[in-house]
Amino acid sequence: MTRRKIKSTLKEITIALVLLFIVSQLISYIRAPDLGSSQLPQIEATLVDGSTFIVKKGEPLLIHFWAISCPVCKLEAPNIETVSKEHEVLTIAVNSGSNENIQAYMQEHGLHFKVLNDTEGFWSKAFKIEVFPTTFIYDAKGKLRFTEVGYTTTAGLLARLEWAE
Repeated sequence: MTRRKIKSTLKEITIALVLLFIVSQLISYIRAPDLGSSQLPQIEATLVDGSTFIVKKGEPLLIHFWAISCPVCKLEAPNIETVSKEHEVLTIAVNSGSNENIQAYMQEHGLHFKVLNDTEGFWSKAFKIEVFPTTFIYDAKGKLRFTEVGYTTTAGLLARLEWAE
């Protein structure tokens, strides 16, 4: 392959990747739920491990809705795991069975992030969730800064959390 052809191919690949990124961001924006308020609701709930989660003031919070049956959620779970080691993360499992079922899934996949089991659909209704995964990032003052529908990379999540600080 000639140098010119390689350069042309790389240019086409770069353009395609940029367009793919733009289209995915547009789709995420269109699919994002309209919460009616950008303020983080007060959350106090018992997690699947029996501990209590209470929103901490003064630091960003990532809220991630997912389901065991969601293939994209399975791909994204390691990203959420990585982010949860550095930032406050609350995940909310929807339509995923009992606490024991979720704990078994977490153990099987080596996941340790905080999980609230939304057995009655209260939280998914409150956040108007229609698609999994859906992620919300709130800043240190509890104001919604980002909503992401679908797969997000670790780098993307970390960058958004840094911007939210």
